[in-house]
Amino acid sequence: MKVLVYGSLNIDLIFSVDHIVKPGETIASGALSRGAGGKGANQAAALAKAGMQVYLAGKIGADGSFLTELLRSYGVNTDHITVCGDATGQALIQVDKKGQNSIVLYSGGNGAIRVEEIEKVLANFGSGDTLLLQNEINCTADIMRGAKKRGLRICLNPSPLDEKALRLPLDLVDVFFVNEIEGAALAAAGEDRQDYGAILDLLARRFPSAEIILTVGKEGAYYGRGEYRAKGEITETPVVDTTGAGDTFTGYFIAARYRDFSVEDSLGLACKAASIAVSRKGAMEAIPLWEELNAGKIHAR
Repeated sequence: MKVLVYGSLNIDLIFSVDHIVKPGETIASGALSRGAGGKGANQAAALAKAGMQVYLAGKIGADGSFLTELLRSYGVNTDHITVCGDATGQALIQVDKKGQNSIVLYSGGNGAIRVEEIEKVLANFGSGDTLLLQNEINCTADIMRGAKKRGLRICLNPSPLDEKALRLPLDLVDVFFVNEIEGAALAAAGEDRQDYGAILDLLARRFPSAEIILTVGKEGAYYGRGEYRAKGEITETPVVDTTGAGDTFTGYFIAARYRDFSVEDSLGLACKAASIAVSRKGAMEAIPLWEELNAGKIHAR
């Protein structure tokens, strides 16, 4: 199985702050660093570090060549990443002293994908392959329809969840990856975001043929499909930076299921990978390698 990630590539500008800035407030940053990011790139890196054959399609500007070099060093195939006239997507990230983050995005090349380019990419994939999408590029609906015609299995992380994401052909999705806020909005659960079981039930009823994976931070992750439910627990680690934790989870869950891990073990492995990632600084550079997780011991239980 090949995995195609059609998604975003960003240059991350990371500001270390005492607390996330409030409206009207000006604060000083203790440090500034530039890194590689974008949910598409992060998830492709996670899949590659988990040992999967992964291809990333997307667009960067001339300022983003270091992104493709870094991704290739992890084993990501970057043949379907093209250079456009706009700047590479940018992410302004605040990381506070507790490791929590706040992010402002500029789409750049991520918003420059053209419909006529999509078929050229999808022509390299077919039945038995997997497509992983997020909501940080344009033409996502066209990609989904084209992929489904070719028999690809569609995984969607509709983040950031906005009106554009809600207008996607969600009935085409085979696997949803959502956090508690996205899950509540997608399920139309109102203000009760803490009742994770209820959110999962609503999503499972709305999308009865899809797998639903609901990540809830320190509470771990929940799985639902039809009437089946499962739960995964995090591994306690010091929290340094939560950037990319969800992307790490997504890549590792897909990789574990591909290796025929049970749903429960896949949740546990993905939670463990995300726990390791938050104990390190950065996004894709913080993602652990498959060998670091002692995955064979988990699978042998």
